[in-house]
Amino acid sequence: MTLSVKKIAKLTAPGRYFDSHGLYLQVISPTNRSWLLRFELNGRKRWMGLGSAATFTLAEARERALAARKLLADKIDPLDARRAERAQLAAAAAKSRTFAQVANEFFDTHSVSWRNRKHHRDFLNSLRHAALLAEQPVASIDEALVLAVLQPLSTTKTITAQRLQRRIKAIMDFAVATGYRPAGPNPARWEHLRHLLPAPDKIIAVKHMPALPYGELPSFMAELCRVEGIPARALEFTILTAARTGEVLGAQWSEIDLDAAQWLIPGARMKSGKPHRVPLSRQAVALLRALPREGEFVFVGAKAGRPVSNVAMYRVLRQLRDGITVHGFRSTFRVWAEERSAFPAVVAEQALAHRSAPPWSALINGPPCSSSAHG
Repeated sequence: MTLSVKKIAKLTAPGRYFDSHGLYLQVISPTNRSWLLRFELNGRKRWMGLGSAATFTLAEARERALAARKLLADKIDPLDARRAERAQLAAAAAKSRTFAQVANEFFDTHSVSWRNRKHHRDFLNSLRHAALLAEQPVASIDEALVLAVLQPLSTTKTITAQRLQRRIKAIMDFAVATGYRPAGPNPARWEHLRHLLPAPDKIIAVKHMPALPYGELPSFMAELCRVEGIPARALEFTILTAARTGEVLGAQWSEIDLDAAQWLIPGARMKSGKPHRVPLSRQAVALLRALPREGEFVFVGAKAGRPVSNVAMYRVLRQLRDGITVHGFRSTFRVWAEERSAFPAVVAEQALAHRSAPPWSALINGPPCSSSAHG
């Protein structure tokens, strides 16, 4: 006997209940019931799900079973046909993914490995210049669209254009890897775009941080030694070690061995991602010994448990020499090392922790400030 709507309403016991032409109602529980089609093809018996009984009525289930049997009449496996249809729908959905959607997915995937939070902001901010691409299907973006985004920036915001080109290229590579775009030449590849855009280094000169001439450094250090406070000591230590501001501000006592006169900065805090050993000069060791130990950070700021801010360090510098930057002292060191020392260039490069520099063994000692000047 075939099923009816009334019979189906009463079927709550687990089991499979036959309707007709291979159609069954499968009951797992009163709230979990579904339709199944039992069929045979090439001597092989198979079961095919036709959907939930809560979604499809008896009449609809019979229609779905009839459609499957029509395929079987042509020796087509309805399960294979359904898988192929779903694959086509998935491919169509993938091709319709917009650049903005893929960019967000790229960001979610890769940003967890970006140590610098500023990189997060820069990435998102730079993509605002790519608004023309945002709603375009990533599969259809071509070189003309990429050029339309980059050309207006290439002569006015050269650095922004360079960074944007690299990020668009990375997103397009990601789109290929995830199947949202067919494999092929990346429309944002610089190898080809460089023939269509002006050379960045011909448009704008690299601007270096304003730096103090090394001939003025001795008098400056004498003035700095007379300034009291932790920000002044942080600035002094930055100059003595030729370190980056962020490396000094985040310095922790656990990284420093005063007896061995060295500072080992872990790779997690280095721009290169690799540990960096800094031999400490005599005045750097004297400076550290005179500092109070109040927590994990070497240079403690106004808030307990927090390091001094770069703004506080900059204020000290501005009082003594307006118009130069803290980072500029790295340039001062590099010029001094080149023009006044006998050390090879590779040693100076390693002292600055530049990525291409090989290991080095020593740093020059300079005239120490009096420890009594440390406030």
